[in-house]
Amino acid sequence: MKPFGIAVLALGLAGCAMNQSMPASSQAPGKESCKSTSEQEIAGLFDRWNQSLLSGNPQRVAANYAPRSILLPTVSNRPRLTPAEKIDYFNTFLESAPSGKIDQRIIFIGCNSAVDAGLYTFTFGKSGAVVGARYTYTYAWDGSQWLITSHHSSAMPEKK
Repeated sequence: MKPFGIAVLALGLAGCAMNQSMPASSQAPGKESCKSTSEQEIAGLFDRWNQSLLSGNPQRVAANYAPRSILLPTVSNRPRLTPAEKIDYFNTFLESAPSGKIDQRIIFIGCNSAVDAGLYTFTFGKSGAVVGARYTYTYAWDGSQWLITSHHSSAMPEKK
C-alpha cells in the first residue's frame, strides 16, 4: 500500500475511534443518548439484586425489574411477566433464605443496555443446600436507573 493510502486509512480509523468515544450529547442531533457505564457498574447490579434477596422483602426484589420484563426462574416452570407475578415468585423463593455468589461471568455493554451472563451459586440458609446455576440478566437504562428486562436462571444440568 502506498504511503498516501496508509495515511488515509489511518485517518479514517482514527475518525471512527473518535466518534465512538465522543459523548452522546456532542454527536449529531437525532441520535440516541447513551448512558455511560462500565463493567464494574453492571456487575454491581447483581450485588444490588442479591442485597434485595437478603432483605427478605419480595417487593424490594421485584423493584429491580422493569415494568415490562420477564423472569424465567430456577425453581418454577412458569415465566413471571408482571410485577405481581414476580412478587408471588419471590414470596416463595425468599422463604428458603437464598444468597447468591457469582462464580464466572461475562458482561456486554451496549447503548442503554447491558448483559451479564455466567454461572452463580446459591446457598439456602434454611436448609444449607448449595445449588449451582447458569444465569443471564439483561438490563436497560430507563433514564434514571438500570433495571432488569430479562432474567433467566437454570440449575446446572450435570452433577459434579
